[in-house]
Amino acid sequence: MSQLTLYMWIGFGLFLAVMFVLGLWSAKKTKNVGDFAIGGASLGPYVLGLSFAATYLSAATFLGYPGWSHAWGYSNLWLFLAIIGGGPIGVLMVAKKVRKLNIGQKSLSLPDWLGDFYKSDILRVGTGLILLFNIFYIAAQFAAGARIFQYMLDMSYTNGLILIASIVVLYVFAGGAFADIYTDAVQAVLMAIAGLFIFVSGIVIFWKGSITQTFTDISQKLSTQNGHLVEIFNPESAHFYSIGVVSGAIIIQWAFASAPHLFNKVLGLKNEKDLGKMILTYVIAAAFSLFVLFGGIYSRAALGNNVVASDLALMEYAVWAFPVVIVAILGVVILAAAMSTTDGLFVSISTVFANDIFLKVLIKKRIIKASNEKAQKIALQISRLTVPLIGLAAFLIVLRPPTYMGDVMWVGISGVAAGTMGPILYAVYAKRKASARAAELSMFAGLISYLVIYFGGIIPSTMSAGAVATFIGIATIVIFARVIKDPKSSTVYRFEEEGSKAN
Repeated sequence: MSQLTLYMWIGFGLFLAVMFVLGLWSAKKTKNVGDFAIGGASLGPYVLGLSFAATYLSAATFLGYPGWSHAWGYSNLWLFLAIIGGGPIGVLMVAKKVRKLNIGQKSLSLPDWLGDFYKSDILRVGTGLILLFNIFYIAAQFAAGARIFQYMLDMSYTNGLILIASIVVLYVFAGGAFADIYTDAVQAVLMAIAGLFIFVSGIVIFWKGSITQTFTDISQKLSTQNGHLVEIFNPESAHFYSIGVVSGAIIIQWAFASAPHLFNKVLGLKNEKDLGKMILTYVIAAAFSLFVLFGGIYSRAALGNNVVASDLALMEYAVWAFPVVIVAILGVVILAAAMSTTDGLFVSISTVFANDIFLKVLIKKRIIKASNEKAQKIALQISRLTVPLIGLAAFLIVLRPPTYMGDVMWVGISGVAAGTMGPILYAVYAKRKASARAAELSMFAGLISYLVIYFGGIIPSTMSAGAVATFIGIATIVIFARVIKDPKSSTVYRFEEEGSKAN
């Protein structure tokens, strides 16, 4: 066993021990499906802000995105602007009003929230099924964990995939949202420190007397290999080859801020007045973490194109630049990043089946008859039993290693955004409620257009295809809200009135 492998096993063992303790504590606090889904809506702004950042960024930030930097150079830094610019704007536009509306609705998830708001079981179930796209997102995180195990623990990719999937499934099975949020907060701190460390390390290693001269030297090393690596728009990039696709990336990041596993974090906030603190915490943690994008650029400057795979470019740089102890710590941080997003996704998808379909449709419509106490127990069982099934599906998607794990992840994100952003934005911004039919048409239009545009090869970038489809979904509800009237919404709808009803 190499020294690196030994340190990695020790670090990973300590990390799992902490996760195990938090998981046991979380399991004791999880009494019903509300606790499993959003932590009982009793969480503070700082822990939720850190959890939001960790869930938003994922292992793709530390493997997939630096892999893009290694492959496409400086053009990939547009991703920094997309995430730090688009993401917070999306949260600010949606989160506060969604949180206020939920005082009255007391919804547990995105499908639940939309179904309650528009009073549509079609929208509730349809949105829930759309969330199955996030299995691709989970699959990307599994691939990241498997890559780390393969590279640093001398395991085969398949065995690494089995191990990471098993750990996450068992962990979420026990603790639900409490397990997800509290461990995410710890992981976000680790990710922020690691991102800043990677950025500074390159400046130190390539230092030429000043910051300007240092990056000039790095740029010369890149341009010698491929002139496109130092261009603002790289024609070889899948996502940043023109201003149009860059705009698409910013838009889809804006839409991603309302993704279901992030949406749950907003619903879990105890006090609405703390939303600003939550968002600021998220922005600071995310900004520091995203400095890791430079790791792929440093890797290309130092090692050229001689890496095992683009997704492992950051790890190749770390092995080249740092002592084995630092490399092992970085490996543990990346595993933490994989788990920080994956557990949140599991919770959001399992909540769909337990709450949105079982409780809100089958029980409420008395298709299945059970007392409230029994129904709650069954729902919690469904939440937990769904977890291994989701894990198996994600495992099968990446059983063969993907070329770019980031692309696999964005298949899921774009599909969800396309089908849900129209109803969400109309709910929080329109003066009058749209009819349930208009919201349902928006959901179908956004989803179908995404399937046609991306899988039909019309737009090869998952992010840009998702952005176009999202706009189609938004345009659909704007048009049909005027055509198909809801008799119950003849008066102007005010959020203040909704909040006062709850009080």
